[in-house]
Amino acid sequence: MIAEISDLHFSYGSVRALDGINLNLGEGAVGLLGPNGAGKSTLLRILLGFLAPQRGSGRVLGFDIRLEQNRIRRHVGYMPEDDCLIPGMDAVTFTAHFGELSGMPRQEAMKRAHDVLYYVGLGESRYRKLEEYSAGMKQRLKLAQSIVHDPRLLFLDEPTSNLDPQGRKEILELIQDISSKKDIHVLISSHILPDIETVCSEVVILNKGRLASQGKLAELRELNYRLYEIRIKGDGDGFGAKIKALGCRVEETEDKLIKAYVPADLDTREIFRVAREENVQVRHFVRSRTSLEDLFARSVGVD
Repeated sequence: MIAEISDLHFSYGSVRALDGINLNLGEGAVGLLGPNGAGKSTLLRILLGFLAPQRGSGRVLGFDIRLEQNRIRRHVGYMPEDDCLIPGMDAVTFTAHFGELSGMPRQEAMKRAHDVLYYVGLGESRYRKLEEYSAGMKQRLKLAQSIVHDPRLLFLDEPTSNLDPQGRKEILELIQDISSKKDIHVLISSHILPDIETVCSEVVILNKGRLASQGKLAELRELNYRLYEIRIKGDGDGFGAKIKALGCRVEETEDKLIKAYVPADLDTREIFRVAREENVQVRHFVRSRTSLEDLFARSVGVD
């Protein structure tokens, strides 16, 4: 377990940012999701030791979040959403500087800086001034500084923001390599749901300061509903209304494909019973894979 949190509360004045969060974060790559104001940033700051919880307790990598904040930061890497670059520095000096801040001797930090800059694809640009870097290069540099001290756990806050599709793909490949081959656990906070689905096997969804859903993606997809793709011949309006009455959520695409989100406890034979009643022929009935977007909408109450 990389983090354990119990009854965590934090407020900014009258605004409750976290309201009784209980979490056990597993190993590997975990996605942290939630709409604006859900409490994601506050949770990250508490786990990093930048904020102290007003109530509750927790451990990160076995260290107490109230009493051992310095030890947590020694073993954790952090890639912030906003730029943390220092004008006038080149990339290797900047990265080595963060290694020293993490407690590494200067010579070791400089050697490690060269290594991680080559790893993220900035080896040929490591002596350029940071203000000359493109958006994609800055994201790679922020990733490099977060792993320069060889952390056990990595916090990534919107790691693919402001990137084009190719840049996103390359950053995600690096994150996958880090989490699968470098023995570094990763917690990714992002609003880009396909990124989370690509990299993570487990997700945590917050909403209004509370835990909305948590678990393995495969298990969560099964927990709330099963998605079926249906094609029919006959009155689609009457059929759709009847299966909605059974508790299904129903969508129809432009090419007349019906997507039925069937509650886990509903026998799918009920759908065929409705088809008989409505004199509808079911021409296509196939189980499909629910997306993270569907799960997210369900968890936070978005229709």
